Amino acid sequence: MSSYPIDSVGLVTPQRMAFNTPLPLACGKSLAEYELVYETYGELNASASNAILICHALSGHHHAAGYHSEDERKPGWWDSCIGPGKPIDTRRFFVVSLNNLGGCHGSTGPSSVNPQTGKPWGGSFPVVTVEDWVHSQARLADALGIRQWAAVVGGSLGGMQALQWAISYPERIRHCVAIATAPKLSAQNIAFNEVARQAILTDPDFHHGEYNAFGVIPKRGLMLARMIGHITYLSDDSMGAKFGRELRSERLNYDLTSVEFQVESYLRYQGEEFSGRFDADTYLLMTKALDYFDPAARHDGDLAKTFAAVQADFMLMSFTTDWRFSPARSREIVNALLAARKGVSYLEIEAAQGHDAFLLPIPRYLQAFTGYMNRIEVD
Repeated sequence: MSSYPIDSVGLVTPQRMAFNTPLPLACGKSLAEYELVYETYGELNASASNAILICHALSGHHHAAGYHSEDERKPGWWDSCIGPGKPIDTRRFFVVSLNNLGGCHGSTGPSSVNPQTGKPWGGSFPVVTVEDWVHSQARLADALGIRQWAAVVGGSLGGMQALQWAISYPERIRHCVAIATAPKLSAQNIAFNEVARQAILTDPDFHHGEYNAFGVIPKRGLMLARMIGHITYLSDDSMGAKFGRELRSERLNYDLTSVEFQVESYLRYQGEEFSGRFDADTYLLMTKALDYFDPAARHDGDLAKTFAAVQADFMLMSFTTDWRFSPARSREIVNALLAARKGVSYLEIEAAQGHDAFLLPIPRYLQAFTGYMNRIEVD
């Protein structure tokens, strides 16, 4: 008898796909060869009409659902939404989740060996964009025998990829589900990303991105970057409810260097944990991809014109306390789709958890998500 919950996809094994055809990149460079690591859940039907692509956010990866071993304590990062009877129901859909190019969880990235030098790419890994990721994902779809996705789904940076899919490959996507996302970053968002990058770039152990050659990592910079980011993913209400002004001890220490408040301890723990599992060069790449995303730039900023050729139906969801990707940004997308006379559904969900809400099992969110996915027809 399985030890996993009945709504879990259970034990999953990552897979690896190698590509030897050069991939041109928006930066003007190309990757002569590369690998993508991915996982699949469910079964591809005979007509290959039930495939769903999951696109991850900044610090995400291919492990979206299930468990890698019997001993794994936490399931994949979106396990609340993927599995039997969940919004992305693996009894109906064949789900593909990958680690993007430039990542640090198996796909070719800065920590991979550059075949031309025999050394890790490090800081010389080329800058990649959301559009580059979508082109690489299209090649993965080809290799898997998937001509058209039933839906491309993602939150935050993942939602940007879903939007780009609808724009770049209109005939290859029937539904676009973009959650807690934006048509481009605001100046404030770019500013937060730059502060995080500067924390890494100015760490004495960064060594221009070649820290692996020195046997070190820019741990302090990566910790600070994560702490900055984490603050923006939560709402004031959620931080207040979780920590308030609670002290770690009974009284103030009047010490400028001590950790006195519980929220300070929490942020330091998050930074410490993150610095042990994520690559600094990858963090720089991912935040730049966020900054550069602006598909309407090719149409003089006209988002409706950008969506003129899309064929997919859209589902947009946002969360009331998300100030990093506010509901107003989702409404920009909705209004542009309506102006372009495209099919779009939209729901703004009352939630106290801020940007992180898209990762959490909030009942109204799961209900709406399930309702939309159940509308998707498969042969």
